[in-house]
Amino acid sequence: MSASGRRRRLGWAANLSGDEVCRALKRLGFVFQRQTGSHRHYAKGGRHPRVPVHREIRPKTLQSILKQADLTLVELLANL
Repeated sequence: MSASGRRRRLGWAANLSGDEVCRALKRLGFVFQRQTGSHRHYAKGGRHPRVPVHREIRPKTLQSILKQADLTLVELLANL
């Protein structure tokens, strides 16, 4: 798949808020560790995603969270 196809697919998911992503991570077994400013830190095994608590998360930020959590977009969306 081309980079633009990936970008387009993440683009519609960028309407997710930080709270929605945090809820999905909790459902996936991630445990809240702490909050530093506007970022919540979670942990599960050796994975430590940080989620900004904003109204909407940008596509690149969502991509970074998925990489930190070792998740796919489908896995995250299935747990919203």
